[in-house]
Parts: sequence; C-alpha cells; structure tokens
Amino acid sequence: MPAPKVAVVIPARYGSTRFPGKPLFRIAGKPLIQHVWERCGKARGITAIIVATDDMRIAEAAFAFGAEVSLTSPKHRSGTDRCAEVAKRLHGYSHVINVQGDEPLIDPALITRLTKTLTADKTIEMITAANTFGSDEDPGNPNAVKVVLDRQSNALYFSRSAIPFNRADGCEAPFYRHQGIYGYSVKFLLQFVKWKPGVLEQCEQLEQLRALENAARIRVVLTKTASLGVDALEDAALVERLLALR
Repeated sequence: MPAPKVAVVIPARYGSTRFPGKPLFRIAGKPLIQHVWERCGKARGITAIIVATDDMRIAEAAFAFGAEVSLTSPKHRSGTDRCAEVAKRLHGYSHVINVQGDEPLIDPALITRLTKTLTADKTIEMITAANTFGSDEDPGNPNAVKVVLDRQSNALYFSRSAIPFNRADGCEAPFYRHQGIYGYSVKFLLQFVKWKPGVLEQCEQLEQLRALENAARIRVVLTKTASLGVDALEDAALVERLLALR
C-alpha cells in the first residue's frame, strides 16, 4: 500500500478582533505566518504545507517566502472550516494536520508525533495534544483549556473550568492543558464541519466538543513542550526574545 499523504494546513485570517493583521506582524524580521510555516517544514512525514487564507495580503506574503497557498471563502467561522475547504480540494491525501497560524514556536517533533500516531492507526479519526500544567500556572484560568483523558489517552471532556475537581484528600490528579493543534482523517474532517454545534460547544465555546457530542473519539498525545501562541502584541515581543535565545 502507498504511504499516507499528509498535508499541514495553516489557516490564517487578517481580521483578528484583538490583533488585526496578526499573520503579517513582523517578528525577528519575518512575518508571523512565516515562522509557523518554517517550523512545520521541519516536521517529518508531511507531504505538503499549505497556508489557507481569504486575504490577498496574506497570500502575497506567503507566496513571497515560498509557501503553497490556498485561497478560501471569507465566510468561514473557524480555522477548521477553512482547513476542510482545503481538504475537500486535495487529491490523494488521507490526513490533514491543522496548525494554527499564530503558533511561531510550534514544536516540529510534536507535529511528527501526531502525524505518525494518526497514520499508524486507522481507528484514530481525530488527534490533538496536551501538556501538564506547570507549578506556577493557574488551572482555573478560563483561557487555558483543560482536558481529561481515559486510560487509552482519548479525551473524555474539554473545559475552561479546572477539571478534574480534586475533592478527595490526598488525590492529586494532574491538570492537562490542551494545545490547539489537531489532526484528522480527511473523511472525518469533512464530516465534522457538517455537524451543527451542540449545547456543550456553545456553552464552553470549544469547537472540539462537537466531536465528543457526536460520539467521536479524540486521541490526545501528551507532550512536555508547550507552545506560546501570539494572541496580543505583548506575546509577539516575548516570542521575539525567545527566538533570540535559540
């Protein structure tokens, strides 16, 4: 059998509410989106890396640094929808890895692990990652999404609340922080975007709950590395300092 063909898709939009033009913001002399693309290029097992955008400014910048670009509809409400449009047009590809366009420090080894795990087991239709909270981090922070797992490392639930609740004396179950990277079989991704958001997804504002509400399994790969995303201008300054140390 031929080896699975896997595409990394990097959805990027210009009109971020908190940080307009974020994908083109220059960090260490390069647009943010270029840092993400270059990190993805260091992963193994990937056949293609595609920047998915509805904005010609992003498309032109991506073309300039050598990226493959797919122009997508401006009507998409999420990066997952944008990835699905790209996946629908791909020929011969079995899987898609969705890497957010504001993760300039994404670990290539994590992308490789997700790709290898996803393609090695045909029963896995969706995969993501998580890491243990540090001792100085607050699990109660609603901006840090938590996930609890079963014994096969499948997600039981995702929440903005601190889960699990350690009620029993001496019980110190770990808190796992969800990382916003996903992998899908193409078939599952195209089905996922057809489902309507359920009550849990709408309450928590977490798109991945749509899969669980439809009885799908999400495999979670645990990693020791945590990637710093760029949500605001101050994050970009911190990323630039971290890049200078490498």
